Amino acid sequence: MKHVFQKGSNDRVLLLLHGTGGTEHDLLPLADSIDPDASVLSVRGNVLENGMPRFFRRLAEGVFDEEDLVFRTNELNEFLAQAARDYGFNRNKVVAIGYSNGANIAASLLFHLKDSLKGAILHHPMVPRRGIELPDLTGTPVFITAGKNDPICPAKETDDLAALLAGAGAETDVHWEMNGHMLTATEVRAAAQWFKTHLA
Repeated sequence: MKHVFQKGSNDRVLLLLHGTGGTEHDLLPLADSIDPDASVLSVRGNVLENGMPRFFRRLAEGVFDEEDLVFRTNELNEFLAQAARDYGFNRNKVVAIGYSNGANIAASLLFHLKDSLKGAILHHPMVPRRGIELPDLTGTPVFITAGKNDPICPAKETDDLAALLAGAGAETDVHWEMNGHMLTATEVRAAAQWFKTHLA
């Protein structure tokens, strides 16, 4: 997978996952805000939708191709294992920071693969899959940001996702704003503050 890796001075690793149409460079500024001393692994999705990079296919707006989602989730997990070997970081210290489509693939890692992430910051995610049993997420911290007026991700998606993660044992916090689907500076500041409390 196309990616950027930046070696940090502590043992934490931030996995950056862009939204639809983004690249591995889009979220790099977030890493400086969240944990400037951490290593950074920023990845580009392997799927193209009308020329725009994504992490998995969708059938329509808000309708995921679940078969591809599972395949791409495993692909990303295997890439993380390989990257940990190549770059010499601790695979168990990876915290995902995703926006929109990137947040959805990060949530999918949590939904499908036990111990795939130490924690996650999910900006405007949706429920990746319904009707499946989640792995034990006891003690895994997850921060979700959402917009009350988000036309792509309705508030019910946020509430459902938080409930499903909490039901599997995750420590979930939700930050609401009166905005739409955009990633705001206040969300990033809230995420940074949460990170310092829960993962730094």
